[in-house]
Amino acid sequence: MAFKVVKKNDLLDMQVFAQLRKEKRAEMTALKKIRRIAVGPDASFLFESYDTMWWQIHEMLFIEKGGDDQIADELSAYNPLIPQGNELVATLMFEIDDPERRKSLLMKLGGVEETCCLHLNEEIVIGDSETDIDRTNAAGKASSVQFIHFRLSDLQVDMFKKPETKISVGITHPAYGHSAVISEDVRISLVTDFD
Repeated sequence: MAFKVVKKNDLLDMQVFAQLRKEKRAEMTALKKIRRIAVGPDASFLFESYDTMWWQIHEMLFIEKGGDDQIADELSAYNPLIPQGNELVATLMFEIDDPERRKSLLMKLGGVEETCCLHLNEEIVIGDSETDIDRTNAAGKASSVQFIHFRLSDLQVDMFKKPETKISVGITHPAYGHSAVISEDVRISLVTDFD
């Protein structure tokens, strides 16, 4: 299996990107909309892809203007979030505008990254969090952004590809137990992530 990664030669010159940015932003907004699933009142899973990471790397380079010196760091940060083989990768975001309520919830969500799961009919796939940094601090406060890998078996990938499979994504943390059904439109989009 060849790894799907964004390479330096996949990147546009920043002047070219600046000219295409508005058009590409509209494309990415539409793509992310079909790959985002609200789970409960305060969280959503955004399932990442090569395209979303290509866009994110360009955005970071464009905004921070670090030039060639910045490229290696951005590739290193975002390439691990591109799904490989039989996996789906999601950014889990807790999105709460009120700072006090956000802090209060996150203080209760220590270890939430270990409670994310996919259900495929009766099968359960427990997510693995990115291990680059601890996303729950020593005081037990969770980060508002988590990166979760769902690694599926060949059988589970086959199940995922079938429209009749009931698929949901959820969080089973005692302080935030919610799940959401993955719609057919989302399922079709996510199927493209498998090799």
